[in-house]
Amino acid sequence: MPSPRTQCAIFSFGPLSRTAGSWQKSSGLRWFTQRGPQVITSGPCCPGVPAFITPGSVSGSSPWPPGAQSQDCITAALACSKILKELSREEQDTDSLEDMLALTAAFENRAVGVFTECYRKDEERAQKLLVRVSEAWGKTTCLQLALEAKDMKFVSHGGVQAFLTRVWWGQLSVDNGLWQVFLCMLVFPLLYTGLISFRERRLRAGRGLAHIRAFFSAPVVVFHLNVLSYTAFLCLFAYVLMVDFQPKPSGCEHLLYLWLISLVCEESRQLFYNPDGCGLVKMALRYFSDFWNKLDIGAILLFIVGLACRLTPALLYPGRIVLSLDFIMFCLRLMHIFTISKTLGPKIIIVKRMMKDVFFFLFLLAVWVVSFGVAKQAILIHNESRAEWIFRGVIYHSYLTIFGQIPAYIDGVNFSLDQCSPNGTDPYKPKCPESDTRRLEPVFPEWLTVTLLCLYLLFTNILLLNLLIAMFNYTFQQVQEHTDQIWKFQRHGLIEEYHGRPPLPPPLILLSHLHLFIKRVILKRPASQHQQLKNKLEKNEEAALLSWEAYLKENFLQGQQRQREEQKVQDLGSRVDTMVDLLEMERLKLLGTLEQRLASLEEQVAQTTSALHWIVKTLRDGSLGLEEGIPTLAPQKASEGQDPVLDSRQKAKDPGDPHHVHSRHLLYPNAPVTRFPVPNEKVPWETEFLIYEPLFYSAEWTDKGPVDPMGGTLEPLSGISFNAMDGSVDRRSFHGAYVVQDRLPLNPMGRTGLRGRGHLCCFGPNHTLQPVVTRWRRNQDGAICRKRVKKMLEVLVVKQALSEHWALPGGSQEPGETLPRTLKQVLGRECWPCFRNLLAQGMEVYKGYVDDPRNTDNAWIETVAISIHFPNQSDVELKRLNCHLHACDPETAIRWQAVDKCIPLHPSHKAILQKVAALYGAFY
Repeated sequence: MPSPRTQCAIFSFGPLSRTAGSWQKSSGLRWFTQRGPQVITSGPCCPGVPAFITPGSVSGSSPWPPGAQSQDCITAALACSKILKELSREEQDTDSLEDMLALTAAFENRAVGVFTECYRKDEERAQKLLVRVSEAWGKTTCLQLALEAKDMKFVSHGGVQAFLTRVWWGQLSVDNGLWQVFLCMLVFPLLYTGLISFRERRLRAGRGLAHIRAFFSAPVVVFHLNVLSYTAFLCLFAYVLMVDFQPKPSGCEHLLYLWLISLVCEESRQLFYNPDGCGLVKMALRYFSDFWNKLDIGAILLFIVGLACRLTPALLYPGRIVLSLDFIMFCLRLMHIFTISKTLGPKIIIVKRMMKDVFFFLFLLAVWVVSFGVAKQAILIHNESRAEWIFRGVIYHSYLTIFGQIPAYIDGVNFSLDQCSPNGTDPYKPKCPESDTRRLEPVFPEWLTVTLLCLYLLFTNILLLNLLIAMFNYTFQQVQEHTDQIWKFQRHGLIEEYHGRPPLPPPLILLSHLHLFIKRVILKRPASQHQQLKNKLEKNEEAALLSWEAYLKENFLQGQQRQREEQKVQDLGSRVDTMVDLLEMERLKLLGTLEQRLASLEEQVAQTTSALHWIVKTLRDGSLGLEEGIPTLAPQKASEGQDPVLDSRQKAKDPGDPHHVHSRHLLYPNAPVTRFPVPNEKVPWETEFLIYEPLFYSAEWTDKGPVDPMGGTLEPLSGISFNAMDGSVDRRSFHGAYVVQDRLPLNPMGRTGLRGRGHLCCFGPNHTLQPVVTRWRRNQDGAICRKRVKKMLEVLVVKQALSEHWALPGGSQEPGETLPRTLKQVLGRECWPCFRNLLAQGMEVYKGYVDDPRNTDNAWIETVAISIHFPNQSDVELKRLNCHLHACDPETAIRWQAVDKCIPLHPSHKAILQKVAALYGAFY
């Protein structure tokens, strides 16, 4: 929220003076604060432009200035963003600066939100809003305001980028590939073959000069033609400098001059191009605000200087030197071409910002270079009078020392009079250091120069260079975080430049310039605006467009209001959850205290009982009372069982509940079969149920392995041995011997409403194995998560494609195998032996009947649940397990699931998981 002192900010234009309670900006923008009603003013330079912004309205129900609340809201928000950014550059107060930047972001977000709503409804109309000329805001457009304000978030919007891409391709279809464009550039008759597709229907239908004109006027084609032309210009320039630089200019050099003249004409066209009717000063400021234009002008002026020296016979060689340096500047201009590249474009921004870092870094480096160089030169050399050798000793040698080129004479080891001039008379040798001419030995303090050298290298190589690297790294990270936005923002300049550029590349562009000169100067025809980038609509069309924008703005505001209300509800829900957790924690603490007090009370009662026993025994042994009058006392025992209500609840959750529930669901899973309804009192076989006539259903078993017959006849079942090992099939029950009636085994838990074996493979018990693989749930810091004081578990679960629930990775086993089929599907083969060892070391948590929807009267599931727990996250076996978890079947999913009562798991598996959570004292 803005500070109270920015509750009303009034903007106007024109020369102002600094007064009490006001703030002046030299460029003509003024900002001052006041308390009072909102004011609407207009600047003298731009009549009719609303000149106010109310910061407090951004967070309320009116996020735009009152003048823009009904119409033109996107333009108004972008204009306010631009004004606030201009003011923030001059603001000295930190609080006010933060308020301005926050308001700037708020207005930009409003503009992006409304434009998103418009673009979602109608792309064509939304793109019209971008280039519509707004009379109320100085005849500018939304896109131009966003670019001037550097609102990267708005410019990088998908709708804006789609519009820029459309402009970039001109009348060509954006589906064309660059290789198609290059082929048609080199061999233009291919345009008549339909290799290039066009957007407009008339161009798709016809074949003629219109195709060629539409193709070569597209900005993407103009850009690549200019790239090829500029590359040829550099090759010609390099050839002239290195091979064909004659005293008298050759034909190639004359062609180079003609090429440069075409570049000069193009830069002049860009400088004086004025479709908006701005003054000459504004045109010049707009032109020189671009870095690449400055580089172009510098390269051209340096070429003219080099050409003037080159045409002077006495200055031929200096002219070649100047032209060689100018070639470097022309090569640097190539970097502007990379702007269109999404990968290399942001790197140019990084290089430009790093150059600023180097510029400020050189000030720090110059202090150490000059200080060390002067001290070294004064200690070693006496009265050196040659300026060039003073510069070498102070600056040049000190700078090269940073990169390892240490002077040989600085420590006196490699001192030799042959490498220096004793009196400094040899212009090609440095003056000798302080030395004894008779003994030919240096006399300067070597220990001092070596110490200075070590300190110099310590501060420059280690401290300053690492500081520069850190500055580069910070700059790189800043740009890298917003790479996509920066690229999308800067590509507009290139698109706009080549959208208004003549189609012919240099030097053929001179023909376009001649045509333009005849059209503007001789025929006096005014320059026309580019309709694609700036479009003035008719009043009726503009009114309809603005009404549509205002309608969608209201939709956007209503959506924002709903989001705020939903956020409030979420915040309230989060607070309620927090309060519930706190209350639950307090309840647990209170229960713990009560349990301690009850335990203490039971202990005291037991002691009292013991004391009473001793008193009664003493009295009886002393014959102090009658025998029949002595009361009989029994010691109090602590409660050994649970509360009956809790016992009944636990029994209901037990997977071995005798009154199975899921096994009596009327609809049998994945089959067009309905069970015979069985009430609770009729479930036991001992209870008579005369009308009980269930269907007989045995599904076809598709998996490999032993399977019992599926027919309804009983003859094939005569060879089955129930309650015993039947070959490789174990038909023994964990609950003891079961009844076999009419050659069919009976479910030990009672009736289910369906006869046969259903979807199970065997009559009688179908044994399964359920490995419960768990670990502690941890946060990002590695700490164990807790809920209501208790630790939280994570369990390994799988999900088949046709199933609605997740399940434990267990199931039936193949004969002779210890691992279930499901576990083999999600576990790499190389990890099977390791998991067998884990199963052998695991803890059995349940063994018995499973209340499964697939159970029938004659076939049921019995399981053994084994807990495998990894208490340490660095456990080698856990890491190996995670590395080998993969689903061989693409329709099978696997994941670690947090354990609680809302886990989407099969009900029978939930009961097993609850036992595991209770085993480890975890939350459930």
